[in-house]
Amino acid sequence: MDQLGSLLPLVLIFVVLYFFMIRPQMKKQKKEKSFIESIKRGDKVVTKSGLHGKIVDLSEKLDAVILETGSGKMTFDKSSLSFELSQKVNAPAKESKEAKETKESKISKK
Repeated sequence: MDQLGSLLPLVLIFVVLYFFMIRPQMKKQKKEKSFIESIKRGDKVVTKSGLHGKIVDLSEKLDAVILETGSGKMTFDKSSLSFELSQKVNAPAKESKEAKETKESKISKK
């Protein structure tokens, strides 16, 4: 019984680490992987270094994307695209599109 009491804090530490560190990291990796797999031509993205661009072409052979930026076209590895930053860039466009659709639906009801 005394041995079980000495192992209990170690088990609790592992459980806390799993739920607060390991599990959220696994969820984040799944989201990033699905983001990389779902990108297509015309999407606006941001690289991890902060470069904004629009996807012109995808290269499955090289596992890369070609981005059109203000200074021309550049090739980047798919892993260099940032899920969080790209999501922030695309969020205002989606919100304005939804607002426009609701406004149009209100007008059509009248």
